[in-house]
Amino acid sequence: MSRPDAGSIDAALRAYGNVLPDPRDPAQAVVFGTSGHRGSSLNGSFTEAHILAITQAICEHRKSRGIFGPLYLGKDTHALSAPAQETALEVLAANDIVTLLQKDGLPTPTPVISQAIVAYNRKRAGTDGPADGIVITPSHNPPEDGGFKYNEPHGGPAGTEVTGWIEKRANALLAGGNREVRRAAFPRKKDCIRETDFITPYVRALGRVVNMTPIAAAGISLGADPLGGSSLPYWEPIAEHYGLSLTVTNKNLDPAFSFMPPDHDGKIRMDCSSPWAMAGLISLAGKYDLAFANDPDADRHGIVTPSGLMQPNDYLCAAVWYLIRSRLRWPDGARVGKTAVTTSLLNKICSSLGREVQETPVGFKWFVPGLSSGTLLFGGEESAGASFLCLDGSAWTTDKDGILLNLLAAEMTAVQERNPAEIYAHLVERLGRPFYARRDAAATPEQKKAFKTLTPEAVKARVLAGSRVTGVMTRAPGNQEPLGGLKVVTENGWFAARPSGTEDIYKIYAESFVSDAHLNDLQTEAQALVNSLFG
Repeated sequence: MSRPDAGSIDAALRAYGNVLPDPRDPAQAVVFGTSGHRGSSLNGSFTEAHILAITQAICEHRKSRGIFGPLYLGKDTHALSAPAQETALEVLAANDIVTLLQKDGLPTPTPVISQAIVAYNRKRAGTDGPADGIVITPSHNPPEDGGFKYNEPHGGPAGTEVTGWIEKRANALLAGGNREVRRAAFPRKKDCIRETDFITPYVRALGRVVNMTPIAAAGISLGADPLGGSSLPYWEPIAEHYGLSLTVTNKNLDPAFSFMPPDHDGKIRMDCSSPWAMAGLISLAGKYDLAFANDPDADRHGIVTPSGLMQPNDYLCAAVWYLIRSRLRWPDGARVGKTAVTTSLLNKICSSLGREVQETPVGFKWFVPGLSSGTLLFGGEESAGASFLCLDGSAWTTDKDGILLNLLAAEMTAVQERNPAEIYAHLVERLGRPFYARRDAAATPEQKKAFKTLTPEAVKARVLAGSRVTGVMTRAPGNQEPLGGLKVVTENGWFAARPSGTEDIYKIYAESFVSDAHLNDLQTEAQALVNSLFG
C-alpha cells in the first residue's frame, strides 16, 4: 500500500521550492496533457521553477492574443496547490494582470472558474477585453502530485495550439534559468491582485441550470462527500440557498488525504468513480435517498444510490435520457457530445429520442465550441466528467462540472420519483445491456509513439470475438480529429486502444452488447490485434 503521511507531504513541499528541474530531461520538462501540466516535486516534475515558467508563458500568450480582462485563479486542496498559487501570483502581479481569487484562502473548483469566465465574457464582451483563467489541480491524482491548467476565454480547457505554444515557451524559459520571468516580491500588495467571493455567485446561478424547486419540495435526503476537495465550502451554501435536505458526510481537509480508503492498487486517489476510493460513501448508501462525491477540483462526479455506486457510463446514459426529455427550451438541432471511449448505449438513447451524437477524441476541450454555441446540449466522458446547457439553452460551463451532475441526479430522483440507477435499469431493459471495461497492456515508448502513425488500412481483421468488423477508425467521426489511437467497431461491440501519457502502457477500452464473456474475448483479441500492429 502506498499511503503518504505528513512526512512525505512535508518532503514534497520542501522539494517544491528547493529542487531545480533539469530542462534536458524530458521527464522534468513542462508537458501539457489533456488536463494541463502535472507532476510531483519529489521527482522534479512539478516545482516552483515550472510554475514560474508556465505562468510567465501564459502572461505572454494573453498579451499576444489581446486578452486584457481579468484572470480567474483557482486551486484545489492538494498540498502543492497553495504554494503553486503563491508562485503564480508573483508572476501575474509582476506582469500587471488583474487576478481574481477566492478570499480567505478557500479552494475553488474547476467548474466555478469556468462558469465565472463564461458569465463575465457574456456580460462584458467588448469593454475591457475578455477574461480567462488558471486552475491549480492534479484532479484526483495522489496527494504528492501537483497540476496547473489554463482555461481560455471560452471558459474551457485550452486547445492544443495554445497549450503547445505555452509548453514550448515555458520550456525555453526553464532552459534559460527563468531569467526572463517577471516576478513580484509581494504580489498581494499590488492592486491588480484582488480577493473576492466566488461561492455566492456560483451558488445563486445554479438555479439557471438545475431545477431546484422539485428537489426541495420532495424533501429527498442527500449526502455529499467532497473527498477533502474544493467542493467542501459549496455544499452547505447550496443546501441553505435552495432549501435542500443535504448533509455533508465528510468535512475532513488533510493534504495527505489520510481519511481516504486506498484505491485498487493501494495508492491514494480521490477518484469519485472508484468503488475502492468511494468505500466510505458507499457504506452510507442506505442512509440517504441519494449520495454523491466530487474529486478535489470538483470537475468529476460519483453517484451512489441505495443499490450502490453507479458506473460513470451508466449515469451519463440516465442523465442524457432525462435531460433530452425535460429541457424543452433546448435547441432542436443540438447534439450530444461523447468521447470515442464512452458507451455506445448513449447512441441508442439519442437515436430513440431523435438526437444526434457527436463523437470526439478523449478530452473535454473538444466539447467547448459546441457548448459555447449551443450546438451541443451535453458533453460527457466515460471518466465521470460532463456538463450541459442552462435551462434556457445558453452555456453554463465549458469545463466539466461535478457539482452540477450531482445536483442533476437529485433533480432526476425528485421529478421521476426513481433514482438514476432505476432509470438506467429501465433503459437497459428497452435498449440492451452493455458490458464495459478497460484493460491496461504493457507498451514500450516506441510502441506508444507508433499509435500516432496507425491507419485504418493497417487493420486486416474482418471478424473480432466472433462478430463482423463494421468500422475501423483513427479519427473521431464527430470532428475528424485524431483519436491518438485506434477504434474498431463490430456488430456487437467495439474496442479502442490509446497510449497512456504517463506510464509505459496502452489502454484498451471495450464494450460488448452480448455478455461479460464476450467482452473478455473482445479485450483479449483486441490486445493481440494491437500487438500484431507493432510487429
